[in-house]
Amino acid sequence: MTEAATRRTPGTPCWTSLMVHSLAATQDFYHALFGWEFTPGPRHLGPYVRARIGDRLVAGLGELPPERHLPVAWTTYLASDDVDETAELIRACGGTVAVGPLDADDAGRMALAADPEGAAFGVWQEREGLGTEEIGVPGSPVWHELMTRESSAVGKFYDMVFGCDSEPSPRRSDGPGTAPGSESGSDVRTLRVAGRPVAAIHGLGGALPRDRGPHWRTHFAVTDVDKAVRQVAELGGYVILPPQDGARGRTATVTDPEGAAFTLVGTDG
Repeated sequence: MTEAATRRTPGTPCWTSLMVHSLAATQDFYHALFGWEFTPGPRHLGPYVRARIGDRLVAGLGELPPERHLPVAWTTYLASDDVDETAELIRACGGTVAVGPLDADDAGRMALAADPEGAAFGVWQEREGLGTEEIGVPGSPVWHELMTRESSAVGKFYDMVFGCDSEPSPRRSDGPGTAPGSESGSDVRTLRVAGRPVAAIHGLGGALPRDRGPHWRTHFAVTDVDKAVRQVAELGGYVILPPQDGARGRTATVTDPEGAAFTLVGTDG
């Protein structure tokens, strides 16, 4: 959603957003951890701010209505050239559309949906000259992974809806981070758009956390994973998977104080 960005190919992760119970406290957490600054965003779903690193937009934060006692989670948005058409395809392919399609002020048009296994995701149709851009600097999102029960069927869903190409990746995902179950012989697929890897799908079977169910997870770049994990704990967050070295570098999975999980990826990995 930056003015300098170019339009993303359909199916490419293009935005990540988080709805929380305390917007002010969440802004404080991510400002301290990632150095984010905030500017007002579209208010079609209530109070909402856009996080920036310099002049680049990197994420969105919104506040849930007080009566909505829901668990919080980062939502990955996938690009679309026509959200209304994509919404119809989602329904036709066994998914559901929970919100929209609707306009987000002048920034674009969006919908909130879920795949057939129940993993929530967003769909984003940017206006001409508006969109997000991967920048790869500390504090920015650099990779997205879908944690689900089995990768093949849900991979076909994203292939059919967005024109992606999900390919088996028996050894590891193509992204900068690894996840439980990503070693040789596990159920991992790489989601490709125009031949380029854009996300991974991990089939975790019975290892999928029962309290989470299928879900998308955002990876954020940091300069020092170990230092960032210590900061998360000091700021009231929690550690799910401590720092570890893998084929794609050093990573750790943590949550913010409200329980939204995300993965930290070392920029030198």
